[in-house]
Amino acid sequence: MMNTLLSTLFVLAVSSVTAFSVQAQELKGDAKAGEGINAMCIGCHGIKGYQASFPEVYKVPMISGQSAKYIASSLNAYKKGDRKHPSMRAISVTLTDQNIADLSAYYSQHGLPEGQSTAPKEATAPSAQVAALLTKANCASCHGANFSSPIDPSYPKIGGQHADYLFVALKAYKNNANQVVGRNNAIMAGMAKQYTNAELKLMANYLASMEGDMKVVPQSRFR
Repeated sequence: MMNTLLSTLFVLAVSSVTAFSVQAQELKGDAKAGEGINAMCIGCHGIKGYQASFPEVYKVPMISGQSAKYIASSLNAYKKGDRKHPSMRAISVTLTDQNIADLSAYYSQHGLPEGQSTAPKEATAPSAQVAALLTKANCASCHGANFSSPIDPSYPKIGGQHADYLFVALKAYKNNANQVVGRNNAIMAGMAKQYTNAELKLMANYLASMEGDMKVVPQSRFR
């Protein structure tokens, strides 16, 4: 009897958490509200050429023009601890689900004319070596033929992103068990672990070379 009761309570608890998570993901973001709370973001993402120094020196990612659902997914991953990064963890845990939705809505439109994609429909042709590497994990099947039109909005646009950031991010998926820099994503871990670091760098350099939607839009105080 007690075991049955505990099992029932467990199922109810899991169902409640799942329902809460779905509700959080479906929150409608208010871009104007996001603009009002982005002070914690612009100090890194609103300065052209700004570099992080942890876990190594690299340009912080461009987030203006990134997919809203991916931004939300990333912030929630930092908040849950699935992504290990002290600064981003410290910021994300202060955000409510509505804050995350609002910031995501704001940055997804930021810098894009009328919120519309400006990326070319097809990517520039890679070298034979890079083409083989991209085919190995079938990267375009998730991120789109131009690497800026992912098949699911919770996947990132990666075309035109900083090469050094992409390289660090991909290595973090390889080191998913690392308690300081790891990224816990089974799909990306499986993909990234197929490559040497040298191969990841080749792909990162190619992806960064193409035109994409993302950009750094300096805030007036940093111009």
